[in-house]
Amino acid sequence: MSGSEGIPMHHALFVAAPFQGHFTPSANFAVKLAARGFIITFVTTEAFHHQRTASGAVSVDGHEVFADARSMGMDIRYELVSDGLPVSFDRDMHRDQFSDAFYHLLPAHVEELMRKLLLAEPPIDVLISDTFAVWPSTLAKKFGLPYVSFWTESALVFAIYYHMNLLVENGHFGSPTETRKDTITYIPGVPSIEPTDLVSFFHSPEASWRVLRNVGKAFEEVKGADLVLCNTVQELEAEVIRALQQEWPFYAKRVQ
Repeated sequence: MSGSEGIPMHHALFVAAPFQGHFTPSANFAVKLAARGFIITFVTTEAFHHQRTASGAVSVDGHEVFADARSMGMDIRYELVSDGLPVSFDRDMHRDQFSDAFYHLLPAHVEELMRKLLLAEPPIDVLISDTFAVWPSTLAKKFGLPYVSFWTESALVFAIYYHMNLLVENGHFGSPTETRKDTITYIPGVPSIEPTDLVSFFHSPEASWRVLRNVGKAFEEVKGADLVLCNTVQELEAEVIRALQQEWPFYAKRVQ
């Protein structure tokens, strides 16, 4: 399908993580893509949509999310999928169960939606997903789609997650006894940082196995991305971005 000037129109499936800090930059990025002529099917979970509806942030049908963009003629469609748990399930009180559902039950529902949208008019021809998902590269390859990984945080935080194996090997994370407390100096592109500067769940011993399994799998998936786009400013993180670009296409763009 082509636009009025004969330029091919791409239909992107954009799957946002069901957390407000991830949802907002994802929605902003989706609008920027739509402004450039992309057709966007934007996806979040039923439970997260229900949470936003209850807070008054969005109507039941979700039209307010992209109302302004649609009024300007942009084609942004809004879809909901199950994360594998009932909408009424208290995710805040049962974070471990929610984490497991997000990483291991949600993918089947995304795949079901992808199958439907491959028959849409026009069919989806690119997948964009939050980096924290554990399925995008696998499903993109299954359906022959290019995959763009969208990282909503800084490039420095991406580098720390990506090199989590170095933290384990050097005893700064995941130790069954006691983790090292000295300065971390070995992450490529990252200036010396203290263990106390790591994100919160790196300091939770009981979460170590879950972080290693779930986040570790997500960052294995990101290695299969055709492009990683980071929500940051190139000039502010030039050194770490250069280090990441030596491994694959990694780009910085402030979208929020």
